[in-house]
Amino acid sequence: MENFNKYFDHTLLKPDAAPQDILKVVSEAVSLDAAAVCVNGCHVRSVRRFIDAAGSAVKVAAVAGFPLGAMSTNAKAYEVQLAIEDGAQEIDLVMNIGQAKAGNWAYVEDEVYAIAEMCHDSGVILKLIIETCLLTDEEIVRACRSACEAGADFVKTSTGFSTGGATVQAVSLMKQTLADADPEGRVKIKASGGIRTLDSALTMIEAGADRLGCSATAAILEEYKNRG
Repeated sequence: MENFNKYFDHTLLKPDAAPQDILKVVSEAVSLDAAAVCVNGCHVRSVRRFIDAAGSAVKVAAVAGFPLGAMSTNAKAYEVQLAIEDGAQEIDLVMNIGQAKAGNWAYVEDEVYAIAEMCHDSGVILKLIIETCLLTDEEIVRACRSACEAGADFVKTSTGFSTGGATVQAVSLMKQTLADADPEGRVKIKASGGIRTLDSALTMIEAGADRLGCSATAAILEEYKNRG
C-alpha cells in the first residue's frame, strides 16, 4: 500500500502526558512521517515549533471540546482559535453528543458550521468526533449528514475516552452514508480508538477509513514493514 504511513495521526491525549512524553511522540511522528501528530491544546505551540525546526511535513492536530463535547459553542470556538494561533493545522472537535441524542440537530449543525468557517478561514482542516459508541445507527447516519451540511472535512468515530472505540460496523455505516450524502467524496473518515495492530488498521481502511488515530503507530508500521 503506497504511503501507508500517511494514514496515521500519531496520537497522545492522556491527561498525565508530560512534556517529555509529548516530545517522544512528536519525534516518532516526524521519524515515521505520519500524516499528523494529535495532542491536547496546551502542547500545540511546542509541537509546531519542533516540527518546523525538523523541516517535516507532519501536520499538527489539536483536539477541542475534548473529550465530552459538552461545553458551550463559544468555549469550543475560543479553544479552536487559540489552537490555530499556536500553530494547529487540523482540529479534532467533539460534537455536542447530548444535543444529538436529544434530536437537536440544528444546534449541532450551527456549532459545527461556526467552527468549520473559523477553521477554513485559516486553512485548517476540521474533523468532527461523533463518538459512535454512544449513538444508534440512525444517529450515526444523521451525524454524518450534519457534518457534511455544516462543512466538516472529516467525520471521526471516537475520542478513545468513552465506552468504546472504532468498529468496522460504524466505519462501514459512515462510509455508506457519506457516499450518499457527499457523492463528490469531499468528506473523509477518521477511525480512532482501539486500533493497536496492523490487522485492525487494515480492517478499518478496508471498511472506509481515510485516516487512523493511533498511539501504536510505530508498532503498526514496524509490523507492516516486517510483513513485507
